[in-house]
Amino acid sequence: MSGERTTAYLAGLVHELLKLPVETEWVEFKRNNDNPEEIGEYLSALANSAALLGKVNGYMVWGVDDQSHDIVGTTFRPAATKIGNEELENWLLRLLAPKINFRFHEIVVDEQSVVLLEIGAAFRHPVRFRNQEFIRVGSYKKSLKEHPEKERDLWRVFDQTPFERGIAVEHVNSEDIFRLLDCPAFFDLLELPLPDGRAAILDALKEDGLIAPCNAGGWNINNLGMILFAKKLDAFAGLKRKAMRVIHYKGMSRAETLREQVGIKGYACGFEGLIGVIMTLVPSNEVIGQALRKTVPMFPELAVRELVANALIHQDFFVTGAGPMVEIFADRIEITNPGEPLVDTARFVDTPPKSRNEALASLMRRFRICEERGSGIDKVVIQTELYQLPAPLFEVPTGFTRTILFAYQELDAMTKPDRVRACYLHACLQYVQRKVMTNKSLRERFGIDDSRSALVSRIINATIEAGLVRKITLSESRRDSAYVPFWSQGREL
Repeated sequence: MSGERTTAYLAGLVHELLKLPVETEWVEFKRNNDNPEEIGEYLSALANSAALLGKVNGYMVWGVDDQSHDIVGTTFRPAATKIGNEELENWLLRLLAPKINFRFHEIVVDEQSVVLLEIGAAFRHPVRFRNQEFIRVGSYKKSLKEHPEKERDLWRVFDQTPFERGIAVEHVNSEDIFRLLDCPAFFDLLELPLPDGRAAILDALKEDGLIAPCNAGGWNINNLGMILFAKKLDAFAGLKRKAMRVIHYKGMSRAETLREQVGIKGYACGFEGLIGVIMTLVPSNEVIGQALRKTVPMFPELAVRELVANALIHQDFFVTGAGPMVEIFADRIEITNPGEPLVDTARFVDTPPKSRNEALASLMRRFRICEERGSGIDKVVIQTELYQLPAPLFEVPTGFTRTILFAYQELDAMTKPDRVRACYLHACLQYVQRKVMTNKSLRERFGIDDSRSALVSRIINATIEAGLVRKITLSESRRDSAYVPFWSQGREL
């Protein structure tokens, strides 16, 4: 649902809705009925019907005769309506589950007061009001449970419609597409020349699913096109919360924020700028070379790029009110995205990622923004070992996925969980590279010499006790023993 709604656009939309048949399952006309309970039930019914019929929005219009569709005006003023001390819009939103996008517009059409309620189509789950689901049957509002055939069809729609194929903006002309999308960036990222003529550009965007012809004429911009190439994500209510937030804190806690910035552009056309902002805020360390002292970022850029790209690609876009976020502290960087991973965090290194957003992931790989399947997390672990940083931590707080990169620490300063995690990820990395972990390889990973082999043996034993690695060869010397991750296919000897 676009945030850019001019009065002329809204008036034109009302006139288009007036041309519809009397019985329309995704539009309802009223004169003055402002019963809050009934409005809530219609929000559920129209959102569900819009999803079932493949519409971007459902609509409720006050000030129109339901039978003749004549504009008669209304006395309903949603902005001034309260339930107790609570504003109508907040009251409705609180009682809807899941939360959906809806917006009241108070306008004048043909010199009459009209209220237009835009209702975003349901996604993933039927919309409930006061824990009850509604649907439209012809021009009547009914309980969804009374119509199991419609409930089955609605769930099929949810199962078959990925986020990317949803429509961000419908029924726009070519001028609107070039106004809303950074079309040249699409060809720049593919390292292709910009085609001659708008028709050729639009054909290329259509071929990759960024836009699609609209049945009513003109074009629809799909969510895929908008989330990747929007010039301004915040112009669209359904997507503005999906912009990446970058927050820089003072010290090691969230007590004091130094800077907060929210991304403006789509993920693809704005990715390099996003990484530039993050790396500018990342703390630096001074490293003394043979003759010169130089400043380097605390975290390797390659690892940051990959983890940020993963957060964008693998997020659950159907989680409302939340988006991807990068938080920068004095001693770590935390990268969080909505949605729990489809792969066990213990298997991130060896298992090709499963994405809810395959079309998005495919294009981001073609743009070389992220690595090929299964190699991205490998590169993150390689970079942390190369810089001798603590191993990255993968967490799954309820409903979210979080990855944490830590600043450099001496081995003696690491906690036991830090050491065990580093040992396990090192074993995983060795295994996917057709190698095995040994006492020697782990010493090299920590950057310590032979004199500390006993300490490394204790770390390995702790990792075995945690059930994360196992021994596959036996030797009189513990130093010659080899270790593999718990999930490996090799047999113990």
